[in-house]
Amino acid sequence: MQAVSRLYLDNVPHIQASWLTQGLEIGQLALAFGADDIGSTMIEENVVASAGTHYTTSTEELVHLIRAFSKVPVQRDTYYKPVKSWG
Repeated sequence: MQAVSRLYLDNVPHIQASWLTQGLEIGQLALAFGADDIGSTMIEENVVASAGTHYTTSTEELVHLIRAFSKVPVQRDTYYKPVKSWG
């Protein structure tokens, strides 16, 4: 679905993979299929947790997962402006 989304939505600049709902491995794999954003972290996340999903991670682990796919990790703000880069 990620790859088809990237092809079909070629006018959409960013496609996000949700590691928070699908897990870190699926979020990481989506980077190889067109996603350019591995998702975000949420403060006091309740919706996903109440559905029974409890994925957690750290900044260091996200950086490692992104680099493992030869991508440059960049922390961004809501408007996709870079805040910090690990590249």
